[in-house]
Amino acid sequence: MKNFDLDFVRSQFYAFDADNPLYQKAFFENAGGSFPCKFVVDKLTRFYETKKVQPYGYFNGSIEAGEEMDKSTEKLARLLRVPTNNLHVGPSTSQNTYVLANALRLSKTKRKTLIVSNQDHEANTGVWRNLATQGFEIREWGVRSNGSLYLEDLKQLIDCTVCLIALPHVSNIIGQVNPVEEICNLARESGAFTCVDGVSYAPHGIPQINDFNPDIYLFSSYKTFGPHLGVMYVSDNLAAELESQCHYFNKEFPNKRFTPAGPDHAQVSALGGIYDYYEALANHHLNNKSPLSFSTYDVNHLIASQEKKILKPLLDFLKTKTNVRLLGSYEVEDRVPTVSITIKKSNIALAKELNELDISVGAGDFYAVRLLNALNVDINEGVVRLSFVHYTSDSDVEKLISGLDQHL
Repeated sequence: MKNFDLDFVRSQFYAFDADNPLYQKAFFENAGGSFPCKFVVDKLTRFYETKKVQPYGYFNGSIEAGEEMDKSTEKLARLLRVPTNNLHVGPSTSQNTYVLANALRLSKTKRKTLIVSNQDHEANTGVWRNLATQGFEIREWGVRSNGSLYLEDLKQLIDCTVCLIALPHVSNIIGQVNPVEEICNLARESGAFTCVDGVSYAPHGIPQINDFNPDIYLFSSYKTFGPHLGVMYVSDNLAAELESQCHYFNKEFPNKRFTPAGPDHAQVSALGGIYDYYEALANHHLNNKSPLSFSTYDVNHLIASQEKKILKPLLDFLKTKTNVRLLGSYEVEDRVPTVSITIKKSNIALAKELNELDISVGAGDFYAVRLLNALNVDINEGVVRLSFVHYTSDSDVEKLISGLDQHL
């Protein structure tokens, strides 16, 4: 295995081309959306230029468009290690959860209790909470004062009436990685389903869904170097319980049942570029020679090791600043590189000041209002979020630390 080759990695993204205005910026709002890799951009452009017709027809362009879309979803399913029929692609993760909640509302389930957390993005809590007006009881799995969720608290909420447990794989604020395998096992033992929000986890390692077997797993492909779509896995067991949300004549097709309106065809065709990017990483770093045989585990390990290496200097720096509050752990092993801080002065002003230094960071509530309220954070100011992925450079992190030091 080669050492992590940052130059090779950044060469796979148009954002890092020398003539791109983004090139001069140190970008730390990856949790809001990563740069798309060249494989995705090229596929998207080529589809618009050569195949932008209604797919699945009987003329050549239409046939080729449908084949390219199918090939793309097959590649993504292979990357996630799930059957293609269990994979659904919608306009966004928020839209996907909305559709699923409506499908559950119309189901015949006799279990009427839903457990949601206040650590999650609103997309995976609000839609389920709204079912309280439809005869469901809502129980909140609340964070403790450090922002973390604890299994013993969840166990106190589970009984034979629980239908679904909704939780984040990783918090988009504190970066905590939750023990999803243990939670999914616990839910199955009680006869409950699980809905895991993987939006903030997937950019740091493509989830191998069969490892923990949730009933729903959701993430946004525009945060995993792809197009702006929501990707959703739904298990066969849960799909059988839920009411179809598509046209009645399509409900026999498993991966159409929960996509009432298909997303942009070109973006679906571009999804396969995420697989191609992972394959390129494997070929370059892991001496992979055989097509379609690379290990996603190995690529994930490569990515995680690099991210932890560049995260540590930032966390070490923040430890020295008594006028900064870090939400979450200072230990790299406990988290992904999504780092949220608050300061005594204005968080929004800090974000604007860093922008003047060509450092792009996020500021706000990031749709995690319930978590910020639980942690006594001023919602009007929110947090400053410093989020990066494996293509972030050491020099970018040094620039960020210098900018923070200057203004703190």
